[in-house]
Amino acid sequence: MPDRTGVTLVIPAWNEAEAIGGVLDEVPPGLVDEVLVVVGAEADPTGAVAAAHGARVLVQTRPGYGAACWTGAEEALRRNADVVAFLDGDYADPPEALARLLAPIRDDRADLVLGCRDLRRYPHALPPHARLGNALVCGLMRCLLRTDFRDLPSYKVIRATALRQLDMREMTYGWTVEMLAKAARAHLRIEQIPVEYRPRRGGRSKVAGDPRGSLLAAYKLLACALTYATSRQWSVVGGQ
Repeated sequence: MPDRTGVTLVIPAWNEAEAIGGVLDEVPPGLVDEVLVVVGAEADPTGAVAAAHGARVLVQTRPGYGAACWTGAEEALRRNADVVAFLDGDYADPPEALARLLAPIRDDRADLVLGCRDLRRYPHALPPHARLGNALVCGLMRCLLRTDFRDLPSYKVIRATALRQLDMREMTYGWTVEMLAKAARAHLRIEQIPVEYRPRRGGRSKVAGDPRGSLLAAYKLLACALTYATSRQWSVVGGQ
């Protein structure tokens, strides 16, 4: 039996049957103990494709991107993972980069590693309205938290101890903003690594693919950034 790596990979994937097989085929062998693909409903054909490619499929019980991430994260923590990695199931996040994101944690340099989207090769993979919303939220967090977050990426790797510490509550698209804001306030060690971002394979992004959706998401993310950067109604162990 191969040695345990302590890493669980969580992939939220709604209606990504065209993409998920390619994503799973690119996960480097021996790098993770288990891949959890989280779908929104049992009827989603993404689940059958994911299972055929060796992933364990979970069905989230609450709606929302954050709920999908938490469904996988909670299962990973329940099974005593040491590290939880997240990437999206639309093929835009390249799994081959996972080793680079794990390295700072394995070298004990970081508690949270962000795979920031590098758009130089595929500049149209993220449309202008989505880039603008991302920049606005990062700018607000920079002002409120004195951080230098360059992106709000779906590609993330975090120590299980740090994930428990953050006490994640946001079950919508604000999941990443909450994680980054709380991590900054808790003084976690954070590294940002550029990762080539690719065009999605099939379908359309639930947020970036629609200007109206992007505007609504940007509003939600700005509200989350303001809340989690300033609120005293929640606490993070070791935070401010």
